[in-house]
Amino acid sequence: MTTPASGRDPARAPAAAPASGRAPRGSLAVVAAPVVLVGALLLAVLLGAEPVSVERALAGPGLDRTLLLDVRLPRVLLAAISGAGLAAVGAAFQALLQNPLAEPYVLGVSGGSALGASVAIALGVGSATVLGATLLPAAALVGGLVATVLVYAIARGAAQGTSGASMLLAGVIVNSIAAGLISFLKTVVSPSRSQQLLRWLIGFIELPTTSALLGVAAYVVAGCAVLLADAARLNLLSLGDESAGTLGVEVRAVERRIFFASSCVVGAIVSRTGLIGFVGLIVPHAVRRLAGADHRRLLPLSLVAGAVLLTTCDLVARLLFRWLGTEPPVGAVTAVLGGPLFLALLRRSPRM
Repeated sequence: MTTPASGRDPARAPAAAPASGRAPRGSLAVVAAPVVLVGALLLAVLLGAEPVSVERALAGPGLDRTLLLDVRLPRVLLAAISGAGLAAVGAAFQALLQNPLAEPYVLGVSGGSALGASVAIALGVGSATVLGATLLPAAALVGGLVATVLVYAIARGAAQGTSGASMLLAGVIVNSIAAGLISFLKTVVSPSRSQQLLRWLIGFIELPTTSALLGVAAYVVAGCAVLLADAARLNLLSLGDESAGTLGVEVRAVERRIFFASSCVVGAIVSRTGLIGFVGLIVPHAVRRLAGADHRRLLPLSLVAGAVLLTTCDLVARLLFRWLGTEPPVGAVTAVLGGPLFLALLRRSPRM
């Protein structure tokens, strides 16, 4: 995609020069990231509320092997996939809107997905049946897509183009509407379904079926592939719409592609985990401080860091069962850990 004015392909455009000391740290992060991810996954599988003997699990069929391979491994994979997708979408939104506070929850994508899932639960679709397992994710996905269309349409109507400020404002409006409708649903459904809605809104990681895990993975892989393919264009969009357009970027086409790919990723994740906050906000900031702002490096590292963060938070939630006698929702853990971490990052770099 070249233009006569620039003669450049924006997908091959160079990023801004990294700050002093960022390049070596970024290279080290690229090398260390796979090792950290494998270590986090292994710890999350081996540790939990109940002790498991690896020796007995490897020896043959039994309770230990069942706990490791049939219970913990699918749950850990779901946490890793969900964290990776949320972090990548957060990094893409922050570049697209040139705003450090942009993330799926602020932009209304997650709120729309939650509303779609809440409507399904209120109608009884969220029951543990084959039909419920199929329709509930579909409802969340449709809700996320509808919210994305609304945000985009409101932003386009409120300002010339789709500026970051108008998009964020539109996201806040859509989120508020979704939250109000969800609150209304909680007051009119039965107490059992109201509890189910509450748990959904807090966020959780539970044992997924194989089909559910593969479904979420398919959406996340496809959506993140689109984001990674546009990484160089996101570098240019970070300079502003006019500058990016001058360099040959079809700004509106990239915007639409990023938003709809992100809504598919977030909708699929929310359909299985409920609302889990802070991952898409914190991870890109932390990775950007470590490895710089080049999205060709930032996006892959955010994928890995998001997987590590949510896997670790889920492990903490499972370990807390030993002392609390109940497992706190992982959304509460990410909020408790993520809030102070974000404040620390903000204090060290006030101009994030």
